Amino acid sequence: MAEKLETGRIVRSLSGFYDVVLPDGTLTCKARGILRKQGLSPLTGDMAVVTRQGEKGMVEQILPRKNSFVRPAVANVDALVIFAANVNPVTEPFLIDRVTAIAGNKGVESILCVNKTDLDRAEELVRVYTHAGFRVISTSAETGAGLEELRQAIQGKLTAFTGNSGVGKSSVLNRLAPELALETGEVSEKLGRGRHTTRHVELYRLGKDTYVADTPGFSSFDTDQMEIILKENLQYSFPDFEPYLGKCRFDDCSHRKEPDCAVRGAVEAGEIEPSRYDSYLRLYEKSSQVKLWEIK
Repeated sequence: MAEKLETGRIVRSLSGFYDVVLPDGTLTCKARGILRKQGLSPLTGDMAVVTRQGEKGMVEQILPRKNSFVRPAVANVDALVIFAANVNPVTEPFLIDRVTAIAGNKGVESILCVNKTDLDRAEELVRVYTHAGFRVISTSAETGAGLEELRQAIQGKLTAFTGNSGVGKSSVLNRLAPELALETGEVSEKLGRGRHTTRHVELYRLGKDTYVADTPGFSSFDTDQMEIILKENLQYSFPDFEPYLGKCRFDDCSHRKEPDCAVRGAVEAGEIEPSRYDSYLRLYEKSSQVKLWEIK
């Protein structure tokens, strides 16, 4: 008798075991060796075909992904919620720009969640990214401000909460769903960053068709481990550049030193934020230093 095939979503991945949500509950599975031979490694967020082996299960197949990320390691994401703050720990704008560029390159919506606004309203951060065309939500896990707006923004989506350590991702998620009782950590006064209380990627269900991945925090030093975007594609990952693309003198303009560059003209006119353009130049330089085969 052939084994029964069932399809469910992987909601947790840890040490080679995968928790798959099925109609009748959650099944802990291992992955078939053939998946590794195919170059596939199951990710949190994957839709997987599984079989039961007693009380455990086996992942037989990974269904086609609409996208996947290396950091955070999650698949089939509808939106990234990037957490930032202007108070311990202060978020470096380049970190935001790199994550939003990676999301944009994959066609994934970016939502900027400016947290800890009870301590610092981060008005300049809000202004810059609102001007750049992103949805910006100001929140406070302490007072509950902005949480209902965030809840509405993620309704019916699979979103990943990401950002630097200690910025309050788990604290906000606890306010959205107190039953989760996720561990949170204090921010180190010496290091200016949080302890990594989230050590793996796990999906939490917040309602019908609404899943949130709380992902391990990272520091600005971890950006070197993130995905690299082809330099030719980088311009399309900055939504604030879009109105000016195709208007430069040269069709292959890299928007760095070429004359009559519409993007640089927009920066000089104050239509593109200088910090965003500086991040573009840094990312372009990083992209120029890698070989084509290194691009994920």
